[in-house]
Amino acid sequence: MTESGTATFSDPDECQAGIGSATVSLVLTSRGDFKARLTWLKFRHLQALRCRENVSRIAFVSLFPGRVFASLSLKPGAPMIWSGVELRPGDLVFHSLGERAHYCTKGLHHWGLMSLAPEQLAAYGKVLTGSKLTPPSAGRVLRPSPPAVASLRRILSSACRVAETKPEIIAHLEAARTLEQELIHALVTCLTANDAHRSLATKRHHAEIMLRFEDALVAHVDRQPSVPALCADIGVPERTLQGCCVEFLGMSPSRYLRLRRLNMVRAVLRRADPTTVSVAEIARRYQFSDLGRFAAVYREIFGEMPSATLRHRSLS
Repeated sequence: MTESGTATFSDPDECQAGIGSATVSLVLTSRGDFKARLTWLKFRHLQALRCRENVSRIAFVSLFPGRVFASLSLKPGAPMIWSGVELRPGDLVFHSLGERAHYCTKGLHHWGLMSLAPEQLAAYGKVLTGSKLTPPSAGRVLRPSPPAVASLRRILSSACRVAETKPEIIAHLEAARTLEQELIHALVTCLTANDAHRSLATKRHHAEIMLRFEDALVAHVDRQPSVPALCADIGVPERTLQGCCVEFLGMSPSRYLRLRRLNMVRAVLRRADPTTVSVAEIARRYQFSDLGRFAAVYREIFGEMPSATLRHRSLS
């Protein structure tokens, strides 16, 4: 039976949890009230997701290893950077199994994610193209023809719109089967396109450094280590990590660490009881010792004082 649904989120943590086919860690990087709308479709073989986001962010994404994923922008908008590569309008990312990578957006963005089991992708590829399609050993950026990518966008957007407005149609067996077949045909057509970037060897080396960087952050989540300590852990010079972070995240490692800690503080404040904890207590827990400077930077990023975030729980 086909499953579908849609939900709107104002809490980044809840949005992350709503993306069931991947583990996502979001770091908001610009001012604004976070809003995201997820719409999902689970057919017999294909799973699809559409997301609309309104603020700039860095997402560290770990895809479920049992399925093959492809992602693309669904509408023209702010640039998206995947694993250090700025994607052009019409580009599609063909992900490796269990891929972990950074996805960065600047402002309003609409994107889609689709997946199939590896054996289903191979079978559909054989039927539709005459040869088996297999997941790449490392993610690839493909550039389908404009009509091919336009068709995929149109069918996915239409299917999600039906799921949002008339879910009873999706629940109908024949309608669901037709939609699934149209989506798979459009997706397979796009997956046979040529690479948009033929040489990603340097990017992949830098991507490995960024994965070690994220692993080190998780390993030291309680201590919030300095950049020199992280570089020692992952075995690279500071200048190398600096260049990789600018390339993949659009900022220095120290700024990313600060934003990451600010986002952690905000997540705790949103859930804390203002009668039992204080902003100062939570800020110091994440190594913000200058509370005046912390409050100013917090307001710059999130558009409100940390005390307002803490009060939000008692008002909600």
